[in-house]
Amino acid sequence: MIIGDIADSLTRSVERASDAVSEAFFEPTIRLGVTGLSRAGKTVFITSMVANLIDRARLPGLTAAAQGRILTAYLQPQPDDTVPRFDYETHLAALTGPSPHWPASTRAVSQLRLSLRVQPGGLLGGFRGVRTVHLDIVDYPGEWLLDLELLDLGYEEWAAQTLARIATRPQASDYLAQVQATDAADKFDESRARDLATRFAAYLGAARSAGFSDCTPGRFLLPGELEGSPALTFAPLGKPASPSRRSLWREMERRFEAYKSRVVKPFFRDHFARIDRQIVLVDALGAIHAGPPAVEDLRRAMGDILAAFRPGRNAFLTRLLFGKRVEKILFAATKADHLHHRQHPRLTAIMDGLVKDARARADYAGAGTQAMAIAALRATVEETLDHADGTLDCVRGTLADGRQAAFYPGELPDDPQRLLNPAREGAEKWLDADYEIMNFAPAALSLKPGEGPPHIRLDKALQFLIGDLL
Repeated sequence: MIIGDIADSLTRSVERASDAVSEAFFEPTIRLGVTGLSRAGKTVFITSMVANLIDRARLPGLTAAAQGRILTAYLQPQPDDTVPRFDYETHLAALTGPSPHWPASTRAVSQLRLSLRVQPGGLLGGFRGVRTVHLDIVDYPGEWLLDLELLDLGYEEWAAQTLARIATRPQASDYLAQVQATDAADKFDESRARDLATRFAAYLGAARSAGFSDCTPGRFLLPGELEGSPALTFAPLGKPASPSRRSLWREMERRFEAYKSRVVKPFFRDHFARIDRQIVLVDALGAIHAGPPAVEDLRRAMGDILAAFRPGRNAFLTRLLFGKRVEKILFAATKADHLHHRQHPRLTAIMDGLVKDARARADYAGAGTQAMAIAALRATVEETLDHADGTLDCVRGTLADGRQAAFYPGELPDDPQRLLNPAREGAEKWLDADYEIMNFAPAALSLKPGEGPPHIRLDKALQFLIGDLL
């Protein structure tokens, strides 16, 4: 196993060196990772981003587009033949068709290559030829990203941490009752292991629906072709005093290690470790609506996510010798269109506070980071309504049943610590405010030639992520 890992590492080092030389002297490639936890809007973000790069009338904040230096953008087959293609055309049809609806969410890794013909800028730009820049967009579930922290944990440590974290959560009551009724020192029995794994997976699904972010192992929620395999048939148990080699606890330990080696490590090696730039999409409004425990859980998850990255600057020699490092990371609070624009700076400040500790670590390592409030597809319009106490700044949009509704979500605080401090201190609910969310459907669109779908700050997000490379 060790010799195989070394040989595999050397082979991939040679592949990285070849890629680095090719990109440096021929056509540069940017690998943009797009991730986020459930319901953050990854599919919508990628679809709108690609549509707006192809038709660039709504990208004034992307300097190369505003200056007219992006001459054309077109889709090409992705370079990784074994990775499914991101189904851009189907998702765009869902968002822009006569009966618009939200596309299906991310369930596995997918990829899309968008090639841009760019005229270099600067004083000597007119003397340099047009070049092609490939943007390889890698879409993957955020739950899989959180699994990377498992690589540093043994089963005993992971199980103890997990059981302590879920001890007071009502969503875990059924699983915890089964743990209490189980003697982990007993001889291994497949049906008992399957029952425990099923109940634990049910807890993870319920916790995710309740707004919690620490739902690992991620493949329990998105098993794909691994459903029912031994690598997904384990669960956290307390360690007995002296578990025998054939005990339930020992087999759970073995399967946990198999999950790390057969599922987590290949994902890191084949996809995650090759990313140049990264956007992490966050449903911060959903966490705020769920309450202080969900907000604190989201803050911890942001730290865990950033710990998985290898932030730093991609000097050519560094890439040649040691592989790529993530140069820029954008933490984006999505669904900004659910708020009046007056509240957008407050949402950005809350996002900034949620990732403050994580950003400090990335900045220290040399990576550029930023927090932002965006809406990849704007589904609402703003409206100010009269109220008994004055006026309310609302948003109006289309509900799932086709009705129009105006919505006031509540006032986010000017100081984000008014939310973050109670969350850190273990508050169960907000004491002085209620925050609501509304599930709007996409609005019917009428796009002029050259226009991509309407958005909020998608252009500024692109400028931060890739503007310097265009």
